[in-house]
Amino acid sequence: MPRLSLTLRLTLFFGGLFAAVLLGLGTYISATVERHFEEGDLVELHGKLELARSVLAQVREEADFANVAQQLDAALVGHHSLSIAVLRGSGRGEILFASSGADFPEPATRIDPGPDVAAFPPAHTWEQGDHVYRGVVANARTGIAGAPAARVVVSMDIEHHRTFMREFERSLWFAVALAIVATGLLGAFAARGGLAPLRKMAEVARGVSAQHLTARIDTRHLPVELEALAGELNAMMARLEDGFRRLSEFSSDIAHELRAPVSNLMTQTEVALGRARDADQYREILLSNLEEYERLARMIADMLFLAQADNGLLPRPAETLSLAGEAGALAEFYEALAEEKGLRLEVGGDACVQGDRLMLRRAVSNLLSNALRHAAPGGVVSIAIEAAGGEARLAVSNPGETIPPEHLARVFDRFHRVDPARTRQGDGAGLGLAITRSIVEAHGGRIGVESAGGLTTFTLYLPRASADARIAAAGTRGADPSSPASGQTSAIV
Repeated sequence: MPRLSLTLRLTLFFGGLFAAVLLGLGTYISATVERHFEEGDLVELHGKLELARSVLAQVREEADFANVAQQLDAALVGHHSLSIAVLRGSGRGEILFASSGADFPEPATRIDPGPDVAAFPPAHTWEQGDHVYRGVVANARTGIAGAPAARVVVSMDIEHHRTFMREFERSLWFAVALAIVATGLLGAFAARGGLAPLRKMAEVARGVSAQHLTARIDTRHLPVELEALAGELNAMMARLEDGFRRLSEFSSDIAHELRAPVSNLMTQTEVALGRARDADQYREILLSNLEEYERLARMIADMLFLAQADNGLLPRPAETLSLAGEAGALAEFYEALAEEKGLRLEVGGDACVQGDRLMLRRAVSNLLSNALRHAAPGGVVSIAIEAAGGEARLAVSNPGETIPPEHLARVFDRFHRVDPARTRQGDGAGLGLAITRSIVEAHGGRIGVESAGGLTTFTLYLPRASADARIAAAGTRGADPSSPASGQTSAIV
């Protein structure tokens, strides 16, 4: 079945509704006009019936019926469509008077009006030949003592009414049909005009490509119903633009990061092949190449990890962990590096979370190694842990040169470095903070950074473990969960 356009659907919908309204209105008007004719005819018929009753009431003997005929004939002068008949007896009965040229249908003379001689009877309709009659039949009392009431038949030829109604209805339905067609055409024009904003939105969407992502839909003159849709489309295109920009930067950064180790490997290999060397020299070149291979392997592993995080493939074991325990173990691991740089490590507080031990330890390790790398000599690198409501916070702070405000929003981007000059100074490939954010988000948390006044602080916000999980974890550590010591751990390394 072919699909209908929205314009055609709206046109058919409103055209159908308007047609139904017009048809109903036409039917109402036609019935109203017909009823008007019926009421007008009935008023005139009752008037002539009342006249006939008045004339018959003046009859005192049979000879007076001649005067009745004269009076009734005179009353009908100018009323060519009206006729009156006065009958006596049941059935067809005896016709005492009939208007000149009157032609009463047989059923009209056989109607029994009943005994009432004062009521105004309802109208009847009869057909005879090509003519249609409307009339009333009623009893009328004469002035002859003891004489039975006479029957009066007053009829009206309404063929001219029927002719008028046929012409009127023909004109009416022609106007209705014309109005329906005109409404359909105007409805199509109006629907097309009303859908113009959608066509403009589609035109903007058609112009979006990988090379042209800056197009936006102007929402200033849009209908209220489309404003929200246009806003969402603009937001989607903004996300696409940002995603393509990041992807382009990511591709460029990958090419840049891979080019250096590959270039080093090629140069060292070419030098090695340039002349004959002894075994020790070849071993030295191979060891140098091994460092570059390890660097490439780490970079590839990190990129695969981030790809898994982007697709929601990171594992989420439900293991209850003490952040103080994990931070303390990492502090012991980095103790030698801290002493070498003249730094001191502090760990304070505790909170329990649920997640993967290795991933969370990797996230905290990235922050701690980053803090040690950029801390000013002689300072203190602190890990502060606290539980606030249903959230656990782990903040890693280091004194030293602060991060410029324009870089704070991008420190978690892949391959982003605050100081590009430090690329080859052992700072890694710039994926550590991006990996940390992916791990935290995979655990349902978030990460933030503040850098001001010579102090830089990275804070992890993670959902706390449930009370039952915390009690179970405290029991496995052999601690009393109600003891203050079990909720507060402090270590200085």
